[in-house]
Amino acid sequence: MSAVAVESPAPAALPRAFWALWVCQLVNRLGSFVQPFLVLYLTHDRHLSAGTAGAVAAAVGAGSVAAQLSGGWLADRVGRRLTMLICFFGTAAALILLGSARSMAMIWVTAFLVGLLGDLFRPAVQATVADLLEPGERVRAYGLLFWAINLGFSVSTVSAGVLASVGYGLLFWLNAGTSVIAGLVIWAMVPESRPTPEAGVPRRPLLPVVLRDTVFLLMILLQIGYATIYMQGYSTLPLAMAGDGLPSSTYGLVIALNGVVIVLIQPFLGKWLVRIDRPKLLAVSMLVVGLGFGIGAVVHTWWGYGLSVVVWTVGEIGFAAVIGAVFADLAPIDLRGRYMGLAGMAFGVGTVIGPLTGTNALEHFGPTVTWLGCAVLGVVIFIGQYSLAPALHARAAANAATA
Repeated sequence: MSAVAVESPAPAALPRAFWALWVCQLVNRLGSFVQPFLVLYLTHDRHLSAGTAGAVAAAVGAGSVAAQLSGGWLADRVGRRLTMLICFFGTAAALILLGSARSMAMIWVTAFLVGLLGDLFRPAVQATVADLLEPGERVRAYGLLFWAINLGFSVSTVSAGVLASVGYGLLFWLNAGTSVIAGLVIWAMVPESRPTPEAGVPRRPLLPVVLRDTVFLLMILLQIGYATIYMQGYSTLPLAMAGDGLPSSTYGLVIALNGVVIVLIQPFLGKWLVRIDRPKLLAVSMLVVGLGFGIGAVVHTWWGYGLSVVVWTVGEIGFAAVIGAVFADLAPIDLRGRYMGLAGMAFGVGTVIGPLTGTNALEHFGPTVTWLGCAVLGVVIFIGQYSLAPALHARAAANAATA
């Protein structure tokens, strides 16, 4: 992996609008109380069966997948700022409606809306960062946003457990309140950053461009492969640990290492990651995640699984810091929001495929084959991503020349 100086030793100050986005992400995640406890709320307060509650949670996930493409389309057509405002204010309303819904039809609809509106901002934020910053500054910026998200979520999951003991209804109102605060931050501090279309130049449709973009399509496949591996930590891992006789509370402590490692070491790694060749760093990060899960094939204790989580979390940090910058370098400027949306949707597809393949592999082939399969897939996507590096560099240079 070659090192290149993509940023000066004294990093340039990031713009005020970026820090507003950073605060917005932190506040939004600090208030993410509902989703971690949605199934418990539906089974305890609404007395739904576990299967029905799980299906409602899946409706939130379906809305989230749909949000990636629709959010990207809105970001390019109506603007990044308006898309984010629709997201945060709309999410607040959807959360309150979900918390007060009594009929199953209303619960289904509002759950989908929470997922849809709650994730509209993702492509818009990714595109805004690319609009505001030069290519050499993007890795640092995306890494800081990733850190803010995990810091906020780590605090919110602990806080939500305490607040839920008071009443689940409070979670909905507080979550809605933080969404409103995030929207007000965007309203007050984030200007519209969408590049102005050239006069007389018609808007290009997305599909014909994407279908001819072989490099982007290969990146989408690699993104799905990565997400398939990553989701084993939240679907197959607890089942494998239970199979080794470890209680669910131990899984909670082990998976908490993911957030702890990110919060503690990402700011320090981030200063180094900006100096690494982006596509190759992405490839190595994918490999580390795959091998980290592969450790599960030879461990059966809590500390062994903890080691596995720490290893793949280090890979996740590298992946999260650079993936947005790589897609931003790859995307045509006039289709940047929609490209980011497709990238997010690909990850969402992986979050569906991952639990299905992992849990079925565990059931039919056992944990050793399952975890070795993760390692093999990690090697495959590493080779694919590393092979794409020259094409990604060429695209980034071409886009920079026309910017």
